[in-house]
Amino acid sequence: MDTTTARAARTSALIRLAIGLIQGIVLFLLQKADESKAWPATQPMLYAPLLVCALMVPLIPLAALSAMRRTSLIAWSLIAAALAAILAVHAAWTGAAPERLGAGPLSPPLFVATAALLFIAHHLIQPADAARRPVAPYADYFDLACTNAIRLFLSLAFTGAFWLLLFLAGALFKLIGVEAIQKLIGETAFAFPATGLMFAAAVHMAVQLTEARAGLVRGVRTVGLTLLAWLSPLMVVIAAGFLATLPFTGLAPLWGTKAATALLLAAAAALIILVNAAYQDGGEPPHLVPRLAARAAGLLLIPIVILAAYALWLRVDQYGLTPDRVLATAYLVVAIGFTIGYAIAAVRPGAWMKPLEPTNLIMAAVSVLLLIALFTPIADPARLSVGSQVKRLETGKVTADKFDFQFLRFDSGRYGRDALDRLEAGTNVDVAKRAREAIALKEKAFARARQGPNFANMPVYPAGKTLPATFRAQDWANGDSDSTCTLAGMQCAALVLDVDGDGMDEVLLASGGSFDVFKSTDRGWRRVAQASSSCNGADIEAALKAGTVKMDEPTPRRDVLVGDQRLVLSPTGDGCSGAFANGMGWYKSGVIHEDVR
Repeated sequence: MDTTTARAARTSALIRLAIGLIQGIVLFLLQKADESKAWPATQPMLYAPLLVCALMVPLIPLAALSAMRRTSLIAWSLIAAALAAILAVHAAWTGAAPERLGAGPLSPPLFVATAALLFIAHHLIQPADAARRPVAPYADYFDLACTNAIRLFLSLAFTGAFWLLLFLAGALFKLIGVEAIQKLIGETAFAFPATGLMFAAAVHMAVQLTEARAGLVRGVRTVGLTLLAWLSPLMVVIAAGFLATLPFTGLAPLWGTKAATALLLAAAAALIILVNAAYQDGGEPPHLVPRLAARAAGLLLIPIVILAAYALWLRVDQYGLTPDRVLATAYLVVAIGFTIGYAIAAVRPGAWMKPLEPTNLIMAAVSVLLLIALFTPIADPARLSVGSQVKRLETGKVTADKFDFQFLRFDSGRYGRDALDRLEAGTNVDVAKRAREAIALKEKAFARARQGPNFANMPVYPAGKTLPATFRAQDWANGDSDSTCTLAGMQCAALVLDVDGDGMDEVLLASGGSFDVFKSTDRGWRRVAQASSSCNGADIEAALKAGTVKMDEPTPRRDVLVGDQRLVLSPTGDGCSGAFANGMGWYKSGVIHEDVR
């Protein structure tokens, strides 16, 4: 290393350490302000952008200090700060409310979105700046993104190891009665600056290491991605098998999962990742098998994304927009863009999958724009969801008693609260009353839904019998039956039978190898007994279908009396067979005995 290079490295190290230390100090001051409810924490519209910018923006000069021109780096850092501030201000504006009710302005999605936005945008800007043109060679984008991902991982691992050693030191010294180290690392005045300083040092060392050993890093990356690419044939077989099975199963089982869109988009994402693992930087084509699998994956994306779009459209058409469906729509837009580009790349002659390169760059830019839109009023999921749901209420698609007013009060920020105010001032008396009740709530109330067993799909025996209307109409949501068969969605087999000989049928629900016996009382249907055996469990389902479950003739039996308490003898082990069990008239598997004394 010559003198000039060494001097430049030392300068970069000092600047990075200064950035890290300043970042740690600023975060400490913001944390103390929030803890003591002092300025600027008392002003969410100021505190939010300060916190997000202090946490996110310094990563840009830390990563690109010696790789971008100074004016370009300063300009990009200022633009990044402006973008982060806009997103944070909007989050604070939508979440801020008296008594801090409603969505928190600094929710985790804000930080995740800001980090993703800046990461993607940075890896579009830095290669173009280095190449001195608007669009750099694709290999430059790929190489920088992979290298910075490795650097980030190494930096986080180094910082984590630093803290593990500090905790170990604190524990060791505490063993000999010295608690100074443990107290020191517990102070936020030390923790924040030390973390910022060590992370900055780790970034500098990672940059120096990856630049000095660029060939080694590239080799490790190539090996890892090549191994990953060999999973693409498996994913292609899975996706093709899934699509080939659909004509025989129909779409009903898929829609029945209530997560079809998410699962299909996850499958599309897996195909996209594996195609990129095979393509890498577009240099040397991979082995024939991953190469063919990548082409097939590009074509399989078409039906998978179409199904995802159809599933999402069905849910939106039936139930309107929700924040999750708005986000799913954004993911779908990205998936459609990748699908078009990859399908063209799969069938286009010439260099292998070459259209993948502009597709990736275009969709990266689209992703940045979508993130900005989603976390500003342009396409804020809360705003779009509130508009959709309120429109459904006003047009009569959903009645006031079925409408979720609490979503407007607690889960959609300022947009929902403003909508509640409009509904309260409206002319519909019932809607206004419910809106007023929602506004008065101080915390979200979780109403107990009237949910119970899945009676529609519950098999009833013997043939020709039906469950009593009062049994079906009972509210089983209170959970006081002490039977798993009455939980929401359960569909245990039911036997309608007069157990006690009073001329009124009881309901027996098959639970494993036993029956839960329900009887109609003045307090509704109650679980009054259980028919079970301590011997090998009976095959109740088979016996019900065969019609062999019935009441036995009354059989005398002997119990053990302990004072005025009666203990029922139940055979176990060797007592389950032979004269011992048969002679005493005990319960046997599959047959219910009524006792007489």
